[in-house]
Amino acid sequence: KLCGYLQKLSGKGPLRGFRSRWFVFDPRRCYLYYFKGPQEPLPLGHLDIASACFSYHQPEAGAAAAVDEPAAFEVHSPGGAVTVLKAATRQDMTYWLQELQQKRWEYCNNLDAAKRDSRTSPAPSDFSKGLVAKDNPGIILSQNTSAERARNILAVETSPTDLVGEQAASQPAPVQASAINFSLKQWSTEIKNSMSSLRKGNNENRKSVFYTTEEWELLDPTPKDLEDSMALEEKRKHLAEGNKGLTSSAFPFDFGRIPHKARRPLKDMIGSSKNRTSSDSSPTEWCSGNGNRLVSELQLKYQSQQEELEKLKKELLSQKELVRLLQQTVRSSQYDKYFANRLCEGVPKDTLELLHQKDDQILGLNNQLEKLNLEKDSLQQEVKNLKCKVGELNERLGMLMETIQAKDEVIMKLSRQLSECEDSTSSQSGAINSPTASCTNKELQELDRLKDNLQGYKTQNKFLNKEILELSALRRNAEAREREWQAKYTSLEAKLCQIESKYLILLQEMKTPVCSEDQSPAREVITQLLEDALKAEPSEQPEQAFFKPHLVSEYDIYGFQTVPEDDDEEKLVAKSRALDLRSLSLSENREISTGVKWENYLASTMNREMMRCVELKNLIRSGIPHEHRSKMWKWCVSLHVKKFKDSAVPGYFQTLLQKSQEKPNPASKQIELDLLRTLPNNKHYSSPTSEGIQKLRNVLLAFSWRNPDIGYCQGLNRLVAIALLYLEQEDAFWCLVTIVEVFMPRDYYTKTLLGSQVDQRVFKDLMSEKLPRLHAHFEQYKVDYTLITFNWFLVVFVDSVVSDILFKIWDSFLYEGPKVIFRFALALFKYKEEEILKLQDSMSIFKYLRYFTRTILDARKLTAIAFGDLNPFPLRQIRNRRTYHLEKVRLELTELEAIREDFLRERETCVEKRDLISDDEEDS
Repeated sequence: KLCGYLQKLSGKGPLRGFRSRWFVFDPRRCYLYYFKGPQEPLPLGHLDIASACFSYHQPEAGAAAAVDEPAAFEVHSPGGAVTVLKAATRQDMTYWLQELQQKRWEYCNNLDAAKRDSRTSPAPSDFSKGLVAKDNPGIILSQNTSAERARNILAVETSPTDLVGEQAASQPAPVQASAINFSLKQWSTEIKNSMSSLRKGNNENRKSVFYTTEEWELLDPTPKDLEDSMALEEKRKHLAEGNKGLTSSAFPFDFGRIPHKARRPLKDMIGSSKNRTSSDSSPTEWCSGNGNRLVSELQLKYQSQQEELEKLKKELLSQKELVRLLQQTVRSSQYDKYFANRLCEGVPKDTLELLHQKDDQILGLNNQLEKLNLEKDSLQQEVKNLKCKVGELNERLGMLMETIQAKDEVIMKLSRQLSECEDSTSSQSGAINSPTASCTNKELQELDRLKDNLQGYKTQNKFLNKEILELSALRRNAEAREREWQAKYTSLEAKLCQIESKYLILLQEMKTPVCSEDQSPAREVITQLLEDALKAEPSEQPEQAFFKPHLVSEYDIYGFQTVPEDDDEEKLVAKSRALDLRSLSLSENREISTGVKWENYLASTMNREMMRCVELKNLIRSGIPHEHRSKMWKWCVSLHVKKFKDSAVPGYFQTLLQKSQEKPNPASKQIELDLLRTLPNNKHYSSPTSEGIQKLRNVLLAFSWRNPDIGYCQGLNRLVAIALLYLEQEDAFWCLVTIVEVFMPRDYYTKTLLGSQVDQRVFKDLMSEKLPRLHAHFEQYKVDYTLITFNWFLVVFVDSVVSDILFKIWDSFLYEGPKVIFRFALALFKYKEEEILKLQDSMSIFKYLRYFTRTILDARKLTAIAFGDLNPFPLRQIRNRRTYHLEKVRLELTELEAIREDFLRERETCVEKRDLISDDEEDS
């Protein structure tokens, strides 16, 4: 998986800069998605690599970059958009470029196979499993051998570092190089950010807990602070009790500003930080003399006096506030007394209480407003103090920087003196050789630098040459693809003109016949049209087949035969149905939008596991795309049988398979008889040598050993055959376990088929509720439609509907469960309800029911009926009806068994009945 950290240049104006992003390459669409981090579910955007080109700049002469330094490259997209990406090292940049080039080359070369007729040749995909994935790998154009040889020569092979690959997700994002450069402006910005984050704890009236940056422990209050806070708390309680009638419970507030001195104020923290800074930096200031130390001590004393003054001011303000509130309380009590004695005579008591409440609320709101104004003033004063502190810190930083600069000058001066002493010593020993040696060293350094630059330019030249070569080859492939599509379009247009000409002749003859019926050219035209329609397509080479207008192939993408070989009439109907399906798929744009939704959803699950959600359920109901069906079916099956898999031993399926080969199973004989009768119209199961036959045998035998109570039942073979089209053997085995042991009730596939009979009665109840007109129509003509629907439920519509609709039903069935069968069974009847109501006799109705499901081709309309028109559809209702009918069916089966035993007993005892034997017994 090609993924890792890269820095992307984004933003505008002064905010433009590199930001670290997590990049993931998606081979399905040749997109490079980028996320905020490896754990983010939704991507921030993507780059289309298939239509992009790459470049990077070699550092200028004299500025050759080291291998460990960051290196940037550019991705040029159609329309002139340029995306600048920066890798942590030059090695990572080279690796990303070579991998993106290779992915683009592979994707574009396989584009012809992927963009071909998806109904006859599915796109090759690494995500597909099962028999369908092995069916047709697609047609890949013959590549230019000279271009391949040149690509191999120009390739620059580089191995990735730890910042590329899935293991990079567990590492922190690389720090930007610009963040390492230190400056006073950045330092002041960091201080401002830290102050703003701590500001919310500076207000004494807010309940905050402060932690030191070094020890991260709770600061305990001093005894004096505790005594002060307790005294103020007692005053507050006393005032609250004295003014109990003046405050409303709807407006709780305090009468005084109670400072929480138990917590350490922010100024003390800043002062302690300064003390720590001064103590830590004392070795640095040692070279500047004792004068600086004296100045710093005076500054600290001045600051402590200022802090004491601020504390006194705050206490004075709190006392003033307390006096003001007490005066306000006295005035309000006097007003209440006057109001109660003079103005409230004859006023109802309820009105007086309401007025008192309103007065209390008004008073409370006024007090709260004044309190907020005081807080605002204190916050403004706090901001001024913080600005002063920041200015002081900046001044202190300037002093420190000047000290460091002075020390650096001293070090440089001492270094120069040392080098001069060494030069004077060496000049005495070799005064002649010294100029030559220094000159030689400079020349060697310049030579090494030039060699590095030359190597860098060679690497860049090879990369750009390879990029030009690949883009030229891809452009030629695109032009060839366009010419091929043009030729195919011309051929289709010519064939259409021929067919229209024949139809016009036929219509003209039908309108105004010139000759007699036997000699009419209409008969010849009709015969010719039928022969052309039923004529088998000749086998051709893939290159020739690409140009041929090939509307209906012999097999669809699932391996089912589209046109039967026996009856000409049935063959004509099947080919007409296949053409309608083809026309429907070409005229709809819904498949494209559904595919885009699936790609977006799967892109959001690159960094996380898939989970059940409403979005996923709606996507599955619209149909899983062919290239993602294997992955989604396997995920759905694993979701339902997780508890079975967890409890099973490792290699459980292989153990059952080996057991079936070593010991004979009672069900093996019936399994062998049904193998070739499973799906004879599917090429994967049409002959004993087909690949699907052996896989089908293995899964059925393994399940017969796992569940000996069922063993094997006719119908299980078709379920497994459909599952094997998209799943491997072991996954198909667990799919069968999901259907038989998780979805369906018990005794659904036993000898009595008890659960299947119960579901038919439940379905009758639903028919009478959801489709009452159709149900009454069937009752009027005494048509038992459960004879048709019984097989729908037993094998989940296999061989009952066209393949496209079948697999969309299975998509929802494997995710939601058996309720989907009831939905689609009702939807099939509702789809053709009007046509059935027009039939007026039982024979025609029953004959129509036997084949009407294969005339339904619009999967979108059928899905809308199943999941929209039939709502509400609670599962609880189905379970309750199953329980009700289960008891009735069990009683009926018990009565039938008793009647059978009585008949056998009577036949054994009665001599006359014992002599009655059947024709079969007589022949034996």
